[in-house]
Amino acid sequence: MFLFVLHVLVSLGFCFSHQNLKRPLSAIYVDEWKKFYPSKAYRRGFHASIYDMEDYSTASIRNWIAFNESVLSSLSKETGEKPLSKEINERLLRSQIHSELVQWKEKEKFKSSLTLYSSVLANSLSNVLNARFLNASEKNEIICSRFDLIIQLIQNSKENLKRGSTQELHRGIAQLKRFREYVISEISNYEQSSLIEITCFDFQLKKIRLMDAIDDLVVFVTDQILPYGTDESRILGQKEYASALKQYIGFELTPDQLAEMALAEIKSVKSLITKKSESYVLQRYPDQSLPVNDGEIIDLAFADMEKDAPGNGTEYLAFWENLADASLAFLKERDIMTIPEENYLSIRPAPESAGSAARIGWVDVAPPFTPNPWTTLYLPSIPDTLDTQEQIDFWSSFNKPFNRMIVIHELIPGHYMQNLIARKNPHAVRLLFPYGPYSEGWATFCEMVALDEGWESERPLTYLAHLRKRLENANRAYTSVMAHCQEWNEEDVYQFSIEQSLLAPQFAKSLWGRLMRSPMQMTSYFFGGVQFRELYKNEKERLGDRFQLKEFMDTILKSGPIAIDDFYQIFERSKG
Repeated sequence: MFLFVLHVLVSLGFCFSHQNLKRPLSAIYVDEWKKFYPSKAYRRGFHASIYDMEDYSTASIRNWIAFNESVLSSLSKETGEKPLSKEINERLLRSQIHSELVQWKEKEKFKSSLTLYSSVLANSLSNVLNARFLNASEKNEIICSRFDLIIQLIQNSKENLKRGSTQELHRGIAQLKRFREYVISEISNYEQSSLIEITCFDFQLKKIRLMDAIDDLVVFVTDQILPYGTDESRILGQKEYASALKQYIGFELTPDQLAEMALAEIKSVKSLITKKSESYVLQRYPDQSLPVNDGEIIDLAFADMEKDAPGNGTEYLAFWENLADASLAFLKERDIMTIPEENYLSIRPAPESAGSAARIGWVDVAPPFTPNPWTTLYLPSIPDTLDTQEQIDFWSSFNKPFNRMIVIHELIPGHYMQNLIARKNPHAVRLLFPYGPYSEGWATFCEMVALDEGWESERPLTYLAHLRKRLENANRAYTSVMAHCQEWNEEDVYQFSIEQSLLAPQFAKSLWGRLMRSPMQMTSYFFGGVQFRELYKNEKERLGDRFQLKEFMDTILKSGPIAIDDFYQIFERSKG
């Protein structure tokens, strides 16, 4: 089965033992991926990759392209029936290979991206110094050899770079200068506190050569590339967006079709919000006459939602810690899924050093292959030194009904739980190259499941917050298409998000930057959520009284982050 690809790979210098002949292509590919991307592999938890560094020489890049083409060709030549798990893995592998070929062959990023090199250089020494699993002598040996590898990568960049955008070139130059300062300060401090000169007898000469190489690269880029820099446009345009969308979701769906789906969702969810708001207002204010206008009814319900807000960061943290405990107890009580015995979660306020990310928070998930499984939820934060009204507006966006809903999304059974269970998945290809819409789609779907099972049923504003979030998800997908394909500017996106999709100002303000940085990921909340809802509906209809929610949830989590439409086959081949 592998004869064709093996012939090509051997001719390129890839070594295959008798054991490799028995291994699936996905496993072979993962090994070669780790060799080509040691820095990425290290960040994913492969500690042994700390000993290596990227080789972006022309020969290495040419071999990597040929390797990807050969594996893709071999996959396409395979015939006959194969195990479902293998089909699923190979689908993810094909998607990964296509993205590699786009980057290295089609776009030739190595010729136009200074940050491709500077981002590797930026962490090339700090990763070693911060590696707690290395002893002092091991660090000394790696740093000694690392200087030569860094200089080689700098030489690769000088040979490869031909062009670039002005903005990206400036970012790369700034990164190189910060790296130089790191060598001056941190490496010099390390030199004084260690015995590296004994381990690496020519350490001083290596350091001088490294500093000179960094300086030469900065001069080269400044003098020969930067004067011819082009304007950077983060707008993809219709053609590139369509191509990226197809690659991201794994099948044909045009930007216009996605926008149409999202707009329909916006309209239908707004209708649900109107009904829920009216029901809430009637219950909350039984002796008052309702506003005539639907918008005023919604505004009244949302105002109550936003008034139920934490007063400061300390109160917010305590509230979240209680929420995490309550959501876990709820899942156990309702027997919604199998709960792992271990708990590796901490909750902290996002540090100001995180910049704009501190205003929205994030889940810092343990890399899938690292021995330390700890996950930290960084809560949205704002300095108490800012204007009082700005703080009030901030906390009203992150109000308590919103948090009671979003704890399901972020932690249990959402991101924290899905990643904790995925770590045990035996298929490395699923953890390294996951299906894009899976993660946010799953967390979004979990909101609906928990609420339908009775989570916070005594507080109608929690369900209203969920609908508002569902509206926001559709808005993200819709504005992603509009911004990249229909020439919407930042003000267009902000106005539509506020006026039509009823976003809280805090979320509307941060939307544009996220649309520019991650246009495909911003579609995943809506599109992935829709896919999971359709799967759920299909299974309930197929099994009827035999449907078991716990089995449904457990199967998805244990299967890992695969293409959502592959679950139809998994469920159909199960005992159900």
